[in-house]
Amino acid sequence: MPSAPLSGRTVLITGATSGIGHETARLLAERGATVLVHGRTADDAQAAADRLVATAGIDADRLRAFAADFTRLDEVERLAHRVVAEHPRLDVLVNNAGMAAPERHTITPDGNEIAFQVNFLAHYLLTGLLEPALTTGPGGRIGRIVNVSSSLHRTASIQWNDPNRARRYSRLAAYAQSQLALTVFASDPRVTAVSVHPGVCETALMSLYANEGVSPAQGAAHVVRLCDPATEIVNGAYYDREERVEPAAAATEDRTVKRLSKLADLLVGHTATA
Repeated sequence: MPSAPLSGRTVLITGATSGIGHETARLLAERGATVLVHGRTADDAQAAADRLVATAGIDADRLRAFAADFTRLDEVERLAHRVVAEHPRLDVLVNNAGMAAPERHTITPDGNEIAFQVNFLAHYLLTGLLEPALTTGPGGRIGRIVNVSSSLHRTASIQWNDPNRARRYSRLAAYAQSQLALTVFASDPRVTAVSVHPGVCETALMSLYANEGVSPAQGAAHVVRLCDPATEIVNGAYYDREERVEPAAAATEDRTVKRLSKLADLLVGHTATA
């Protein structure tokens, strides 16, 4: 069992029921963190927590199950309120939940293209609502946010006048747009965040990239490194696995950051971050 330098720290991981998110939960819990395991449903989240106890020997007291379907922003709000109420100090938020855009153009009940909402808008809303927990502590300590992004953000453009891509839909373009938005969000001065491409891993998203990849555990190790307070981060930094590299130019442009926050505020229905 690895050493436990993260003892006493609390981490919320979205999309922690499988793939990189699940392995990130395992690695952080093994190092002593209390891990809030998010799943789409309460049953999914609890099953994932139980699996960590049964297969990895994680102490059940270090795991908490939380649920929200990211295709419904009201559930994201309820998730945030519950986390703040039960864990008023949150050290790290890992925005990991993601989906491949479907073949057919799909709109959520909130009126947003489904990949844009699940991969970006839900995380934007969640992050803003968790601000009270992320900024409590000695001296107004600010927790860190790790956005699990993708190298495909480099191929993207944000369709400002048609973010739902109703006029011209491509599943790859829709997915890439969501990843560019998530990467841009890490540069928002209101948060302390980084983005990481964990490599091409054998997960449900692999078909977007290649025919083979590394294990989710190998990808998760790059996420965990950025969760560690011993790893110094610069707001808005982008990592390709363990190497810090420059993201797409749009990801660090002040104008793009501000424009995206205005668009996201509009699409989630209110100003999510202070």
